Amino acid sequence: MPDGLSILAGALALDLLVGEPPAAIHPVVWMGRLQSALRRWAPSRPAPAFLWGAVMALAGPVISGGAALAVLGHTSGLVRWLIAVYLLKSALSARELAAAAWRVGRRLGAGDVDGARRGLRNLVSRDPAGLTPSLIAAAAIESVAENASDSIAAPILFYAVGGVPAAIAYRAINTLDAMVGYRGELEWLGKAAARLDDAANVVPARATALLLALSAPLGRGSVRRALGTWTRDRGLTESPNAGHPMAAMAGALGVALEKRGAYCLGAELREPDAADVGRAVRVMAGAAALATAVAALALARGA
Repeated sequence: MPDGLSILAGALALDLLVGEPPAAIHPVVWMGRLQSALRRWAPSRPAPAFLWGAVMALAGPVISGGAALAVLGHTSGLVRWLIAVYLLKSALSARELAAAAWRVGRRLGAGDVDGARRGLRNLVSRDPAGLTPSLIAAAAIESVAENASDSIAAPILFYAVGGVPAAIAYRAINTLDAMVGYRGELEWLGKAAARLDDAANVVPARATALLLALSAPLGRGSVRRALGTWTRDRGLTESPNAGHPMAAMAGALGVALEKRGAYCLGAELREPDAADVGRAVRVMAGAAALATAVAALALARGA
């Protein structure tokens, strides 16, 4: 097996069999600590905050990707392979995404609405207090769809194009966006991070939407409806990318995904329930398998 393919296979196996490493040795945690340290120096006025945010946005992928490149460049043989597998796995999070969604679905199915709300905090940034069971299910499904791109397909595709350093650089971009790339008091500081993340996800988000649509039968859904809902509703979200996989997932499952006051994808479809969360995980798994197949083909051709 070519080196690139074996690294990808090893990283996916490590993610599925072991899951997330301890925080003390997790590269993504280190990325977050780097950005937290830089954030302490951030000015409060808009223009200086924007400039400092641009420095933070560039520092993350340059330092993280550069460090991965340096480490791999100064090792060889089995040691290099093991490090590459570990670093690529750190950019992926399929097992934890599925487990977090399943926990929410199981609690909803058991009637433990408060427990489902608590579990939802591991998936979304919105306040789950007051969400109805259908809105909890919708939020969980939305997170599965969006993270099918951010945490699975995008790192795999970046790896296929630029190797482990590219996947790590992507994860650094996405991590900073999750920390500061939103409106409110950090809007000026996070503008550069948000725009960089938008640019990095243009292709992965759309590719993921297509892969989710093609995987709809795994969730007892419709490919045709997934493609139709994606085409119609992909632009309803504020994010230029998130609406693509979420709209495709809404159509794939035949459910409406609503965030009150913001959007409703597949508005004509029924409200989701606990069982639909598990269906979403199965569709996500199919999309992940297809993304892996596409990356493997690209790596094989480039070998």
